[in-house]
Amino acid sequence: MGFNSFRFILLFLPALLAGWYLLNRFEKHAVADVFLCLMSLYFYYSFGASFLVILLVSMAGNYLLSFLMDKLSGKKVLMAAGVIFNLALLFYFKYLGFFMENVNAITGGALTSRQILMPIGISFFTFGQISFIVDRAQGKAPHYPVLKYVMYTAYFPKLIQGPIAFHEEMISQFEDKSLRRFNPDNFARGLMSFILGLGKKAILADTLSKVVVYGFHYTYYMDTITGILVMLSYTFQIYLDFSGYCDMASGVSLMLNYKLPVNFNSPYKAATPKELWQRWHMTLSRFFIKYVYIPLGGSRKGKLRTMVNVLIVFVLSGLWHGAGWTYICWGLMQGLLVVWDNLGIVGVKDKEGNKTGKFLFRKEPLIWIPHFLGNALTFIMFVISLVFFGSQNMTYALQMFKQFFFFTYPGFLYKTAENLKLAENYLPRQLFTQLNMGDGMQNLIYVATFLILLIVSGFVMTRKNTQEIIEETRFDTRTVIGLAIIFIWSFVSLSNVSTFIYFQF
Repeated sequence: MGFNSFRFILLFLPALLAGWYLLNRFEKHAVADVFLCLMSLYFYYSFGASFLVILLVSMAGNYLLSFLMDKLSGKKVLMAAGVIFNLALLFYFKYLGFFMENVNAITGGALTSRQILMPIGISFFTFGQISFIVDRAQGKAPHYPVLKYVMYTAYFPKLIQGPIAFHEEMISQFEDKSLRRFNPDNFARGLMSFILGLGKKAILADTLSKVVVYGFHYTYYMDTITGILVMLSYTFQIYLDFSGYCDMASGVSLMLNYKLPVNFNSPYKAATPKELWQRWHMTLSRFFIKYVYIPLGGSRKGKLRTMVNVLIVFVLSGLWHGAGWTYICWGLMQGLLVVWDNLGIVGVKDKEGNKTGKFLFRKEPLIWIPHFLGNALTFIMFVISLVFFGSQNMTYALQMFKQFFFFTYPGFLYKTAENLKLAENYLPRQLFTQLNMGDGMQNLIYVATFLILLIVSGFVMTRKNTQEIIEETRFDTRTVIGLAIIFIWSFVSLSNVSTFIYFQF
């Protein structure tokens, strides 16, 4: 039952909102908390009963350790036990198969394990609980009442795909009784955020996925131009999919009067790799900075150590995204790009042409380039890095790189574009069929659809992000009609519901 499902939109969400506000209207706050917890747990249960059991075990283990921190001495030992407990669960369900595969490759052994189904969103709720346990041991978090802890951990808008919210951000809101009253402005802006996110997902990301899945599956048949277009499609798809989910999650939460941390800030507008990671998956970046980078010494132990720390963080970020060498290579490449950015060899001017930025080894870069060029180069390098992220394995990734650097005749574009047989281009397809204009015109329709889709997606990237839009919007007639069109179009598109990319993480 994802956010992009009839069941969620028509049944779950209305029941949740009605129950929540009705209970709080009669000041049954404790009952309302129980209701929100049960609805959140049911939401997770809808993906599988075994997943819910694992979530409950995870919450119970962490809450017990938090309780013991007030009863026993040795908080650091309990903190270590908590971190090991959480990482052990994550390792077993997400990385055990990858680990055995590599041990077998090195030793020539034949270790086997039964097929383990990874709980949806385990990386997200595990990292949230690690942050709580570490903060508890450091005296930065109290031992919350069990109901508040369950609300924080299982809160369904952030449960399966983030953002990674810290305990103090959410529990302080849950305890604020003034947020229990219905707020028409918050509700309207939350609904707008949900609709815009749904549009990103259902109209754009899911349509792009048709050519992306086909392209990565038939990498060996791909020609150079088609390969580049497929990679552009994937670059747009992964952003529209993940940011669209976050927009929906933030929208649902805002309808309840609770604000989730912003996870995306127009990352493709970044002019340097460092800036991109200040805009992309921001809650994951801040987690690694707070709980990995700074404890490793951050930038306090010399320039060489700083670069090593940066690389460690990005390799771990790659591994967090998936159990595979492709993800590790993707993380390493992003880390190297950030290190390069810090060297200060090339500086990027801001939009006004001013020379700005701090660099690790130099006060002044050797050369300065204009902002638009920095933006283009940053985007191109991110697209290239996603070859690792999207490929089935390293062999497929290397084959995709081969398509880029060794030009081949564009003979696969039509086959790839044929996947865009959509309701939206049904009428022109039928028109050309009735005019007996042959398969050639049909192919042109598919290619035109492909290019229009890329242009529209690229245009969306250059606009303000959803958070900025909902804060600035005045709800006039034109806005309401526009949102209604987006919702109806998205709702109709849900007949071909697909899962979110980041569910696998």
